[in-house]
Amino acid sequence: MKLLDYLCIMQFQSITEKDIIFFRDLPGIKAVLNDEESILACASDQTEDLCYRAQLVIQPETVEAVSAIMKYCNEAGIPVTPRGAGTGLSGGALPVYGGIVLDMKRFNRILNVDTRNFQVTTEPGVITQELQEHVKEKGLFYPPDPASKGSCFIGGNVSENSGGPRAVKYGVVKDYVLNLEMVLANGEVIWTGANVLKNATGYNLTQLVVGSEGTLGVITKIVLRLLPAVKHDLLMLVPFRSATEACAAVNAIFLAGHTPSALEFMERDALEWSMKYTQATGISLPADIQAHLLVEVDGNNQELLYKDMEEIAAIVQQYDIDEILFADTHEQKQMLWALRRKVGEAVKSNSVYKEEDTVVPRAELPELLRIIKKIGKEYGFQSVCYGHAGDGNLHVNIVKAGMSDADWNNKLPEGIRKLFKEVVRMGGTISGEHGIGLVQKNYMDIAFSKVQLQLMQDIKKVFDPNGILNPGKIFAGEF
Repeated sequence: MKLLDYLCIMQFQSITEKDIIFFRDLPGIKAVLNDEESILACASDQTEDLCYRAQLVIQPETVEAVSAIMKYCNEAGIPVTPRGAGTGLSGGALPVYGGIVLDMKRFNRILNVDTRNFQVTTEPGVITQELQEHVKEKGLFYPPDPASKGSCFIGGNVSENSGGPRAVKYGVVKDYVLNLEMVLANGEVIWTGANVLKNATGYNLTQLVVGSEGTLGVITKIVLRLLPAVKHDLLMLVPFRSATEACAAVNAIFLAGHTPSALEFMERDALEWSMKYTQATGISLPADIQAHLLVEVDGNNQELLYKDMEEIAAIVQQYDIDEILFADTHEQKQMLWALRRKVGEAVKSNSVYKEEDTVVPRAELPELLRIIKKIGKEYGFQSVCYGHAGDGNLHVNIVKAGMSDADWNNKLPEGIRKLFKEVVRMGGTISGEHGIGLVQKNYMDIAFSKVQLQLMQDIKKVFDPNGILNPGKIFAGEF
């Protein structure tokens, strides 16, 4: 343990029986838990095999209860880690300094769908897919769709500024958040903006909070803008004999004037492992195929969509590809999307791994893939790459495989640092949608100067002067 980290821990107070009694007596609290099962359930997320135990798990049901909890903890010096569904990939919800996990799963109501203004007001504990299906019934569309949309919470999506496959056409979570109700570290409750599409009134606190990973406040209500529902979509899977050619074809599609609703890249191992994991059949994977692109177009005019897809097919046929698979049925579409969305789980089931979330300007994707493989050879690691190619966002799953523990713990971080430096050199950055959290904070100096990092830390201190909100995240050595 670093001395600075030890000093940070010493600034926090352990939870006493008096504290527990206070929390249990508060109105608006569903549960105050300190049994082994509850503590372990909130000790990890989907980030590698990390585990950090809190002293207490509290499940509030009202904003008044959250306010009272924060006020008490701020005065007592007790760290608070807000938690959604625990699907994060950067350790953002891990209670690294113990204290309290503020489990927000009881905030699970969709409060209002405003069909006149195309808006929805929701609590943060609503599952993203359930929100999408709810507004779809009213003829509306909420586009951001992370791979874990069937289990992740909309509040976690806001905290991480999540994306997903359809971000290439529709944007990420920040493009849909209009306003937030949040509880500050001292217990004060504020709204960050207004329920309008344009707002040039002062600093944009709403967008500051989006992606702040629970370090600036606890989100209790979210107002999102919606779009009219889309009637049709078409999907095809394109096999390439060269992974770098698959990456090059991505930009060629856009340069020809097309904007797919999704454009996903899967290296051979990614698709092969996902097929085994999901026991999928009906897709051939010849030995010479090295990568696939999953291409979707959507809209309300089916005739124009067919024309779009034909033109995109003509573009990719300029490369060394095998036979294109067009998804003719809803079931085929579901199967292909399941394969793509399950890649992360499939990799995790095969080996100990680390997942990096690199993003570069789209035209640099072939170079990024080449550099990943080159650094892998240099540092002795295997990588399985996939991701949102249309955004230039490539997920790099580094699997331990035959690496020794010493190399995994000591040599690999050097390789990751070298990779991130190359990413930044290409005009990219170290996280496209997973956030910084715990596991990437030691690389922030690559993406930002000392001045930039100091500005961010100063903002953190304004919102949370005692450092109790999700401590140990984003900034190296910061409590």
